[in-house]
Amino acid sequence: MKLWGGRFSGKMDPAAWDLNSSLAFDRRLALQDVRGSLSWAQALEQAGALTEDECAQIFTGLQAILSEFEQGHFLFLESDEDIHTAVERRLGELMGPVAGKLHTGRSRNDQVATDLRLWVMDHLPLLDAALANLQAALIERAEADFELLMPGYTHLQRAQVILLSHWWLSHFWPLQRDRQRLKQALQRTASLPLGCGALAGTPYPIDRLALAEALSFSEPASNSLDAVSERDFVLEILFCSALVGVHLSKLAEAIVLFTSLEFGFLELSDAYATGSSLMPQKKNPDVFELARGKSGALVGWLTGLLVTMKGLPSTYDKDLQEDKTPLFNAIDTLNTLLPVLAGALRSLRVHPERMRAAIDSTMMATDLADYLVEKGLPFRQAHALAGQAVQLSLKQGKPLESLTLEEFQALGEEFGPITFDAEVYQVFDPARSALRRSAIGGTAPQAVHEQIQQAKKAV
Repeated sequence: MKLWGGRFSGKMDPAAWDLNSSLAFDRRLALQDVRGSLSWAQALEQAGALTEDECAQIFTGLQAILSEFEQGHFLFLESDEDIHTAVERRLGELMGPVAGKLHTGRSRNDQVATDLRLWVMDHLPLLDAALANLQAALIERAEADFELLMPGYTHLQRAQVILLSHWWLSHFWPLQRDRQRLKQALQRTASLPLGCGALAGTPYPIDRLALAEALSFSEPASNSLDAVSERDFVLEILFCSALVGVHLSKLAEAIVLFTSLEFGFLELSDAYATGSSLMPQKKNPDVFELARGKSGALVGWLTGLLVTMKGLPSTYDKDLQEDKTPLFNAIDTLNTLLPVLAGALRSLRVHPERMRAAIDSTMMATDLADYLVEKGLPFRQAHALAGQAVQLSLKQGKPLESLTLEEFQALGEEFGPITFDAEVYQVFDPARSALRRSAIGGTAPQAVHEQIQQAKKAV
């Protein structure tokens, strides 16, 4: 007997039934559905809608069902339309007609909204832990690679010298913002829909404040119409997940580049690489390519549900059945991906000599400009003069630091009496270039050391 079958005299078309059924995916809400029903039964007893004995019978049946789910013994039937139907059907098999009293004053509309929020509240802490583990891997790399210099890039062109540790930590802070957003989303998820009925609220004197506390919600939802239809929390988590995916893709793209033979800064561990079925020499960064690829799926799940939600009227519509699959997919994807990425980062081998070889003196052109500023030249003029020095070194086919003092002096004549001295050659020391950038957030060793301590505290 369908929960809604009393009004119908004909059978539902089998294909329509298959389309309508959500058990294939909402069965993942089983534990949350039983938990919600246990609290609802207690609320009904307190409201006088169940006797103490009836509540005890329902409790016994629900605890037995919970055990069946936990042990993997629960038997689903083809007639189960969704997880709520399955639980109520099984409760009737165990306890008889008293099971029919459990749904008093409750709709599947407020029930599923509650189950889904409970599922999120159970699973977001696991996602947060996985993100924290990846952050820990980045901190470990920053500490292990602390003294190493590398080229920093803008527009994928060599720009200035930075510490590799500074680069690792540049991927730490986006993940920290992701965790903050997920924490805020979790707070907004903890608004209880149960007790709102189908749309208008329950006619029974349910203590929704006590019900919220029993289920670890921060508060009951304030408006029943909004509560049964609101899926902002799902969209917000999908947005957070998509942004995590974007941040992981950015990291992955860099690792793919840096592990290529053209760069050679990093080397993949065999444990996190694959080969080619045709070319024996290949060692492919598939783990990082998959991270880059899955970011597209994460963005797609967000976009798809946004489009689903944009035209819905008030309260519940069956379109909302489409909220679960993208949510489950997003959380599953990240929980699978994040530990693998953490392991892959920890196992990377660094080639300092390749990074050092990629640093050339033109990357210290800004340092040359700063040297001229210290000599009294306005920065814009110093910038122009340093640019001319780069142009001369390229024209002569020799490094910038190989220009003679006379050649530097000749360049400076048009700007007035600029006196170059032997100190000019110190600006082409990459370690000195990094050391000078010691302000908070800079790449100087001391600043990066402080940043590592800040990152550890944040985790």
